[in-house]
Amino acid sequence: MKHLYVLLALFAMQILSAQKLSSISYSDNGKPLSGKTIKTNKKNIPGVLILPAWMGIDSEAEQAAVNLNNQGYKTFIADIYGVGNEPKDAKQAKELSSYYKTNPEIYQQRIQLALNELIKQGADPNKIAVIGYCFGGTGALETARGILPVQGVVSIHGNLGKGDRANGPIKTKVLVLNGAADASVSKQEILNFEQEMDQAEADWQFINYANCKHTFTNPASPDYNKIMADRSWQHILLFLDEVLRN
Repeated sequence: MKHLYVLLALFAMQILSAQKLSSISYSDNGKPLSGKTIKTNKKNIPGVLILPAWMGIDSEAEQAAVNLNNQGYKTFIADIYGVGNEPKDAKQAKELSSYYKTNPEIYQQRIQLALNELIKQGADPNKIAVIGYCFGGTGALETARGILPVQGVVSIHGNLGKGDRANGPIKTKVLVLNGAADASVSKQEILNFEQEMDQAEADWQFINYANCKHTFTNPASPDYNKIMADRSWQHILLFLDEVLRN
């Protein structure tokens, strides 16, 4: 029964996303990038940049874009890897995502370019948040560490580490949604993250979701936990309402 539910959810996601999302071409010093948005005539509205997981733009990112658009936000899904560089399997995804994780300034540059595109598509430059899944969750934290001009970031089961870089200032509000049973996030990494946030005197919140492994929000994953996925989505909406509308 659970398997059938997952298949139906994925089918619905693909149909809904295909109906409303359009590809948007942009570039990084001549290197072609292709993000996705929902074209509307609305201008100067709160915007949300979505950073996808390590396989690149996927159904989960697309569904988030559609759902947030329905909540009244301008959304844009970033292309981090670039046209023609999409990973073919998990091995390639690990190699590509590791490159950006170990070269955070390049990751931050790609995020900033996507933020620029989000603004071009109609977002209010003074009311922008970034959310990211897995590898994209790491990117959300790198947005904060890079002091990019956003009002809030949400890391959804993202990696918390930053290598051997020193702790620095954090100017934006930070929300981390973590699976309590995520084997890829150690207790030490959580402690290090908390110390990083406290040292910066940041406005941050860390939520652990019980009985949840790494990709607990993704219907395509065997780790999907619908109850906690739905609950975490409400936490995202509450956070976005606070940082972008209050």
